[in-house]
Amino acid sequence: MSSPDLYNKGVRVWIPDDDEVFVSAVVTRAYNDGDNCLHLEREDGQVVEYAVSPPHKPLPFLRNPDFLVGENDLTSLSYLHEPAVLYNLRLRFLDAGSIYTYCGIVLVALNPYEELPIYGDDMILAYSQEGSGDMDPHVFAVAQEAFTQMARDQRNQSIIVSGESGAGKTVSAKYAMRYFAVVGGSTGNTNVEEKVLASNPIMEAIGNAKTTRNDNSSRFGKYIEIGFSSSYHIVGASMRTYLLEKSRVVFQAEQERNYHVFYQLCACADNPQYDDLVLGRAEDFVYTNHGATMIGSVDDGEEFEKTCKAFSLLGIDAAHQRNIFKILSAVLHLGNVRIASNDKDGDNSFVNRADPHLKAFAHLLGLERDQMAQWLCHRKICTTSETYVKPILCTEARNARDALAKHMYACLFKWIISQINRALRSAGKEHSSIGVLDIYGFETFEMNSFEQFCINYANEKLQQQFNLHVFKLEQEEYMREEIPWTLIDFYDNQPCIDLIEDNLGILDLLDEECRMPKGTDQSWALKMYEHHQNRNEHFEKPRMSNLAFVIVHFADKVEYQCESFLEKNKDTVYQEPINILKASESEFVAELFQEGKVETLASNRAPRITIRSARPPFRASKREHKKTVGLQFRNSLQHLMETLNATTPHYIRCINPNDDKLSFKFDSVRAAQQLRACGVLETIRISAAGFPSRWMYEEFYDRYRILLKSVYVVPGNIKLTVQNVLEDLIKKPDRFQFGKTKILFRAGEVAFLERLRSEHLNAACVTVQRHVRGWLQRRRYIHLRRVTINLQCLIRGKQARRQAQLLRELHAAIKIQAAYRRHMARRWLLTLRKATITIQSFTRGMFARCYYREVLREQKSIMIQSWVRGWLTRRKYLRVHTAVVFLQCCVRRMLARRELRSLRIEARSVEHYKQLNSGMENKVVQLQLKVNEQVRENNSLTVRMVTKETTMNAEIQQLHAELEGLQQVLCKARATEHLAEEALSLREELEKTESNWQAEHERAQSYKEETDKMVAGLLEQTTLQRKENEELTHLLEDKEKQHLEAMETRLAEETRKLQHDLQEERSRHQGLLREFSRLEQRHENLREEMDFVKTGSIGSRTGHTRSGSNVSSVESETAYSSHWTSEIDLSDWSRQEIQEVELEKAALEMPIVQRLRNYVRDLEMQLATSKSAVEDVDSHSAGQLAGHHQEMNAYGALKLQDLQKANQQLKQDLENLRVSLADSSSAENQLQVTPGSQPYQTVLAQLKVAMEELDIRRDEVVKLKAELISNASQQDAAMNITLQNIDDLHGEEDLRNAYFKLYEANSLMSTQLERTVHQHELQVDLLRREAQALRAENHMQGQPQIGQANGSLEQEIGRLTSVNLNLQEKIEFQEKLVRKVKKQVKILNKKNKELEGAASLSSAGTTQAKGAPPNDNVVQQAAIQRKDKKFQGMLTYKAEFEGRLMNNLIFDLNTLELPDGLVPGLPAYILFMCVRYGDYTNDESRIHSLLNASITGIKKVLKKNSSFETRSFWLANTCRLLHCFKQYSGDREFLQPNGESQQDYSLRNFDLSDYWNVLETLAVQIYQQLTKIMEETLQPLIVPGMLETESFSSVCSMKPSGARKRTMSKSDLDSPAFTLSSILRCLSTFCDTMDEHGMDPDVLGQTLRQAFYTLSAITLNSLLLRRDLCSWNKGIQIRYNISQLEEWLHKRRLKHGGLKATLEPLIEVSQILQLNKSTEKDADSISTFCSALTTTQIVKILHLYTPLNDGEERVKVAFIRMIEARLKDRGNSTQLLMDTKWTYPVEFPFNPSPVCLETIQIPKSLNLTFLTRV
Repeated sequence: MSSPDLYNKGVRVWIPDDDEVFVSAVVTRAYNDGDNCLHLEREDGQVVEYAVSPPHKPLPFLRNPDFLVGENDLTSLSYLHEPAVLYNLRLRFLDAGSIYTYCGIVLVALNPYEELPIYGDDMILAYSQEGSGDMDPHVFAVAQEAFTQMARDQRNQSIIVSGESGAGKTVSAKYAMRYFAVVGGSTGNTNVEEKVLASNPIMEAIGNAKTTRNDNSSRFGKYIEIGFSSSYHIVGASMRTYLLEKSRVVFQAEQERNYHVFYQLCACADNPQYDDLVLGRAEDFVYTNHGATMIGSVDDGEEFEKTCKAFSLLGIDAAHQRNIFKILSAVLHLGNVRIASNDKDGDNSFVNRADPHLKAFAHLLGLERDQMAQWLCHRKICTTSETYVKPILCTEARNARDALAKHMYACLFKWIISQINRALRSAGKEHSSIGVLDIYGFETFEMNSFEQFCINYANEKLQQQFNLHVFKLEQEEYMREEIPWTLIDFYDNQPCIDLIEDNLGILDLLDEECRMPKGTDQSWALKMYEHHQNRNEHFEKPRMSNLAFVIVHFADKVEYQCESFLEKNKDTVYQEPINILKASESEFVAELFQEGKVETLASNRAPRITIRSARPPFRASKREHKKTVGLQFRNSLQHLMETLNATTPHYIRCINPNDDKLSFKFDSVRAAQQLRACGVLETIRISAAGFPSRWMYEEFYDRYRILLKSVYVVPGNIKLTVQNVLEDLIKKPDRFQFGKTKILFRAGEVAFLERLRSEHLNAACVTVQRHVRGWLQRRRYIHLRRVTINLQCLIRGKQARRQAQLLRELHAAIKIQAAYRRHMARRWLLTLRKATITIQSFTRGMFARCYYREVLREQKSIMIQSWVRGWLTRRKYLRVHTAVVFLQCCVRRMLARRELRSLRIEARSVEHYKQLNSGMENKVVQLQLKVNEQVRENNSLTVRMVTKETTMNAEIQQLHAELEGLQQVLCKARATEHLAEEALSLREELEKTESNWQAEHERAQSYKEETDKMVAGLLEQTTLQRKENEELTHLLEDKEKQHLEAMETRLAEETRKLQHDLQEERSRHQGLLREFSRLEQRHENLREEMDFVKTGSIGSRTGHTRSGSNVSSVESETAYSSHWTSEIDLSDWSRQEIQEVELEKAALEMPIVQRLRNYVRDLEMQLATSKSAVEDVDSHSAGQLAGHHQEMNAYGALKLQDLQKANQQLKQDLENLRVSLADSSSAENQLQVTPGSQPYQTVLAQLKVAMEELDIRRDEVVKLKAELISNASQQDAAMNITLQNIDDLHGEEDLRNAYFKLYEANSLMSTQLERTVHQHELQVDLLRREAQALRAENHMQGQPQIGQANGSLEQEIGRLTSVNLNLQEKIEFQEKLVRKVKKQVKILNKKNKELEGAASLSSAGTTQAKGAPPNDNVVQQAAIQRKDKKFQGMLTYKAEFEGRLMNNLIFDLNTLELPDGLVPGLPAYILFMCVRYGDYTNDESRIHSLLNASITGIKKVLKKNSSFETRSFWLANTCRLLHCFKQYSGDREFLQPNGESQQDYSLRNFDLSDYWNVLETLAVQIYQQLTKIMEETLQPLIVPGMLETESFSSVCSMKPSGARKRTMSKSDLDSPAFTLSSILRCLSTFCDTMDEHGMDPDVLGQTLRQAFYTLSAITLNSLLLRRDLCSWNKGIQIRYNISQLEEWLHKRRLKHGGLKATLEPLIEVSQILQLNKSTEKDADSISTFCSALTTTQIVKILHLYTPLNDGEERVKVAFIRMIEARLKDRGNSTQLLMDTKWTYPVEFPFNPSPVCLETIQIPKSLNLTFLTRV
């Protein structure tokens, strides 16, 4: 097909435009051969006739289809030309926000003038992984490609970053170096990567400045070479610089600045630290006030601090920094030195020696001020015979001053570079390197001088190298595909380079003119015109100037002005000022300006690669004596090219999109100029000249299989099938080539195939639409016919039903009339009957009421009469009664007075007083006798409680009788005195009562009336208040509801915040644990290396040594034991290592020691509190508990006598046993029982067990005694516990049962005590009352005796109480001791019997051998069998077997092949059962040693074996051991789920809660290692399985691509085909392994949640970084894969809450890819359901969405803006990628075990036969 045949109607093309370079237009009339014009219509509607006259004015460029635009690689476009490149860059930059685009091997980077969140550590991690070549273009991708090729090809690499000022070269180079610093960090403590990054602030300060195009423009070129070791870690770096712009030191254009460091110094002028620099504002210095002095977004003060920190990090000390700042300040002051002239013509010049700036300059540099003032204005001329001092012109003096300033700055610049190289110098051997070249791009201005000439010369050399490299890659690609190579014509700029650097070239003529005594710029220009004008096509002479020349560069024509070329090339500096600087008092300044000093420093680190160029290097002319700037630059450039040719280059071309420095603004004219200048278009042209479109056979078949015909298909051979199709579709065979693995197409052929495919799809769509529409019409006809028939049936039926309804209505009307008439008649009858009955009832009621009123009136009259008569009778009786009582009172008063006189006379007599007190003295004597009797009874320890109680009751009754008699006597005496007075008072009260009664009666009547009124008013107020209360109640209820709702919401928010804080704290804690594990691992590695080195050295001297077989390797590394230390052989360990080990142990023991100290301090406080409480209880209850203690003393005394007797008997038995053992051991022909023998060891072991049990019982006695003391003070409170308090114990049935049992026991124990205490309290109260009465009656004589009796009684009661307590303690101690001794004696008796039986058996055997008869007793004794013991769930072992236990249970256990029948968590159960035995025997050291050895052993096993099975097994066992500690700790919250048999297995003596944290920390570390292994295993499966491998076939499965795979791209041939099934199989393996090991369901769910999060994060990050995966088809595939994962979770019955939540981001991504994205409704739906994705991620996905066919559309920018507007208030993170290293904080909820410890069986395969069940 010929090219003109493509220009049909509707085809879009590109036509030139002055403003936009190219604009799009549509062909309105098909083009035919021979037409002179092409009829077009622009996008703005303008009709254009485009003149065509091939070949002078060819047809316009064709435009690519829209769905082919926006590719990551420009070479993948079907039509490759300049407008396609511009449009693709513009679309990606403005619409998609992508600043990076590939163009073959070149990365095109556009400066966004905005900070983008695409350079974080997460992006570095993403691009450093495998397959990063398939991701979107990025500077990190180029850096990773260079790093990968260096490691794969063992060849040095280089990254060439170029572009004009403001394009972003420095930033790109900085990010590339940052990538290498992160990926290839140093292994030691050299921190080379930090120093490489720290050099950036220094280089920016001394080498960057503000220009009109860039605020941070590099004014020099630099090549940074980063060295790597054989393990590809950074070991060093070096830097070379090129062509520093020294003229900027003394002059800057408008809106530009000097180098940043000058302004940074001026910003710190107010700092007292820099007062000696004599600085001021930047506006005060000539060298800094030509242009702008401030940059809006930059703080020079902060930048200065960063520069100082960078100096310090690179090893430049404070003294050298001070010298640097002095020189820089001196440069500023030198510029302010005023040079004046004595005459008007300026023939001479002078400097005022009092100039303050000259003074500051001389002071800062340590110079002679007068000498410097003289030689700034004079010059020394030396001849062969004489020396002259000549004054120079004023302008020459100023130029000399500026030249000196530039020279000083250049020397300082070189010195700083040398110091940076010294700091970055590699300490080890360098294996390979990567160089980063940050060099200026092609520049052209209105006035171009020597600097622009050198810059463009360097770009010519780089462009030549670039063209050759691109050409070489194209050739290698064709040869790799075995395609015939055809020569491609490309631009060769060697003639232009020869014009500059060849003999008699521009630089050679310039150097020759500089050597001439009176050479000028004009003479040099004339020489160039003479040699090159009209002889070299790359050289031209301007028409209007004789001091300029034009060079035709590869990018553009540039006109250079010859003025100042010679001066800049000479770089003239007078020697006299330099000599003054060399003689400076400052040693630093003097050395800095010594000739060759800086060059020597700079060359200390010479390049380590010797390169010989294929082209012979340029050799300088022999006539040269001094190197000019041009010659130096040419030599350094030649050296740079040799270095680059010895490396594999990678190219980054930076483009400045606009000159206004506006973010995301694209100027097509400026972009086109830079694309031509940087060689991007040349790359496109070279690619387009060959076969730019390249497809894999499988990809082509998958894309274009719809164009296949059945005759073309070759089963099993895709390559032949594709060849048959292409030969039929494309008629010209030269338009494509079949390679070895790819098909290569000419430009435009892929677009042609896409058009055929689109036409075929359109035809298929039309066919489908035709059939669908016919089916819809037929379906509509059938539906209408069916509806019509149904309507007819309905109408006919309705008519029939209407007729029937009419007949029914007529019949019903007749029935209604009859019923209505009957109803009216009955209603009339009932009305008459009701009226008659009403009249009768009213009449009868009236008669009855009249009769009732008459009867009532009669009855009330009778009642009034009876009341009046009764009142009169009572009144008469009262008068008589009052008179009689009055008379009686008078008579009785008279008799009482007489009796009182007689009693007073008798009372004064002594005999009467003695008679009254005789009974009381006897009573006191009796009480003293009773007390003495009680003391004798207590001392004799006889039980006479019943007799004592009866005696005391009798005596109490006698006392009661006597007390009542005394009280009666006192009452009679008192009654006689007051009898008369009472009679008078009674009469007065009677009179008052009568008068008061009448007054009260009247008041009662009035009060009744007022009360009735008040009640009525109160009733009304009550009703009103009730209403108000109801309203207020409703209001309060509403407010309370609102308040409750607000409180609930606030509580929920606070709960969420607390949970979030808890999660963050837990994640922070686990992060610290992870860091601790990493540091611990690093420490272990270093220690192993040290051990290996020392072992090797020792082994070489002493040979192989072995440790004893009984030494455990676990004991030597115990991390937590503070009681045992292992012995260390000084021949293997030095003293310093021993100290380090001790320090580590001490550091680990500190928390435990601190906790033990706190625990002891708490116990002491509790003990002090208990003692004080006991003393209070004893003092308070001494009098109340005396009777009870007396009873207990009697009982205790008897029991003590029995115990003493039993103890004596046991001692005697024990002595007899020892005698018998001694006799048996000394007898001849008997079994020898010697120390160390088996019987002796058995007896000692059992005796040790008995003694340990005795210690345990002693501790129990102490605890019980403390409980009894506390119960004495809390007895009353314990008795008041009700059933309501029982219900508070969490409502558990087992707690209620336990409490009821305890309550019953306490009741039984305290019943007798309560009864005795109650009786004693009654007696004490009675005695106290009697004593009070006696003291009242006998105030004068009886009080001392009674007080003395009471005091002695209370003292005796207290003494008896203390005696009872002491006796009780002795009794308890003797009981425990007797039980233990009895048990010990029983054991010894059994062993003695066994020994005697063995001896008798042996003697019997000897007798039988001699013919003696057998002994029958022996046979009977052998027939006795011992009953089976009931195991208590404990295991014991000997102390020397602990190492063997660790080896068999931990070290030698193969977790990959576990024994059959192994109970899940068996090692944890075994360890806990051993710990229980240590707790049972109260052996603290045994528990500590076992637990510490176990923890250390688990850590060693995990370090030695890194398999998933090992970590899963020990994580499950660690969690089970932790749960066992909690389950059997005795805490109430952990005892509830225990069974009946498990209740007795709680720990008794030790609290192991401190080990909970240790085990939980260990579990967290194992969990983190386990999840890391899962992530590493899943990572290579995720992207292929979730995204790349298609689960189902589709018509549009793949987008057309150029198939130019990069180095880091995954190869379909090399990599295995992972699918979703691979992921599911891997997850199933993980889940089955953890289930087999008995992992807790909660921990298993958390582990899988972390794995699902990793899967989701990696999948989403790949989507966000790969445009080819963001399509509608991928959305369907992702949703299908998610459904498969959810189905897998359902089958596994995994219902952990966080598992499905981790897949929410992927679900939302799949929905975004499948939904429509055009209307506001679509925007609302997307912004509503996307809650798991951030705004940045949503916008990025919309930008990356790629249509696969013509029918699809790209997401419009307006729609994306709508999404951003709706999500702007969300306020979530702006981070683009998910953090793949983030981990959920793990929790270990309590999971009790239903397994009973006594039922656990230990398999024989574990070789634990030395364990004994207890």
